[in-house]
Amino acid sequence: MSAWHLKVRVTPRAGRNEVESWDGETLRVRVTAPPAEGQANEACHELLAKALDIPKSAMVLVQGAHSREKVFRIEQGEPAMVDRFRKR
Repeated sequence: MSAWHLKVRVTPRAGRNEVESWDGETLRVRVTAPPAEGQANEACHELLAKALDIPKSAMVLVQGAHSREKVFRIEQGEPAMVDRFRKR
């Protein structure tokens, strides 16, 4: 399986860490970490890896390191893995 990309919109300083919902083709994620020194990026990375049940090393932040809009390249699994979040 080749790599695929996941678009994410992150809300930092949220009340809890959670994969929230879909907004079109963008997955909305909330993390408690502040958007400082990469803390929100790291929290988002950990949350998504856990939610997708893949190792963190299988995901790379390729776009949006300083933005709420991010794109992760995922080296494992397939895009259908995220369909489970559409049914929430």
